[in-house]
Amino acid sequence: MNESEFEPVRIGLVSVSDRAASGIYQDQGIPALQDWLSQALKNPLSWETRLIPDDQHTISTSLIELVDQCACDLVLTTGGTGPAPRDITPEATLAVADRVMPGFGEQMRQISLTFVPTAILSRQVAVIRGQALIINLPGQPKAIAETLAGLSDSTPPVHGIFAAVPYCIDLIGGPYLETDPNICKAFRPKSARRGA
Repeated sequence: MNESEFEPVRIGLVSVSDRAASGIYQDQGIPALQDWLSQALKNPLSWETRLIPDDQHTISTSLIELVDQCACDLVLTTGGTGPAPRDITPEATLAVADRVMPGFGEQMRQISLTFVPTAILSRQVAVIRGQALIINLPGQPKAIAETLAGLSDSTPPVHGIFAAVPYCIDLIGGPYLETDPNICKAFRPKSARRGA
């Protein structure tokens, strides 16, 4: 199949950082996400990107806009998930949720704990709003890739969270995401696989 045979997917990417939003340093989160997703997904992708400060109202408003007006199927945030006073991305995300998906946050912390004990300080959440999945990711490009792809070299291998994303989006009525198994092998029950 070529790319035109796969369903198009609209993805919202939100980088939450006071310093990057004010131009003190260049944002690395959105480019890292675009790079990884462009390799992992075979679908034609369109992007809606936002670079915003650590402000709860601004984050929540951006998430609502990306889902309700821009019709994003998947929204990924990066940054603002620690315990510092300005880290309020999880609160802003929960404020717009129809349902919470706690397994994503649990697995992200499990992956990060392989590297640093401070991973337990991370407060990432994932939620469903309408027919979109919203996931908070870490802020560093290396951690973003590890969280999404997992750790195939470890014993036993640690599954990345993105392996569950396509089936989750199936279940909430979104497009059928096709992944490149060399980057990330999506898991679906046999009954949910197309062309099986």
